[in-house]
Amino acid sequence: MSGCEWIIEAYGCDPAALCDLARMQALFRRIVEEMSLHPIEDATWHRFAGPGGITGLWLLAESHLACHTFPEYGTLCLNLFCCKPRPEGDFTAALRDAVAAADVRVRHVDRPYEP
Repeated sequence: MSGCEWIIEAYGCDPAALCDLARMQALFRRIVEEMSLHPIEDATWHRFAGPGGITGLWLLAESHLACHTFPEYGTLCLNLFCCKPRPEGDFTAALRDAVAAADVRVRHVDRPYEP
């Protein structure tokens, strides 16, 4: 038995979008809905002062979804861990729509529970 994790970096993003909490919340909802995930409670968000970015975490029955935005670099880092293998979501389309990402890099990692 193993879980799976996606580590996603989005580059060339719209800096204003990376500071927009409503956009980040919509991105989380889209990923959760498209991948049929099950939130345990509301996501937790932190907006950094000034031109700083946003950090978000959503606990899921499957594990978690997290993001960190860096508007000063035009970058968004996203992490999704699921306790069971599942089909990959369309992260590229979601990030292009949400933050106008020019370059999306997705790594899929199998996370075995035994050595």
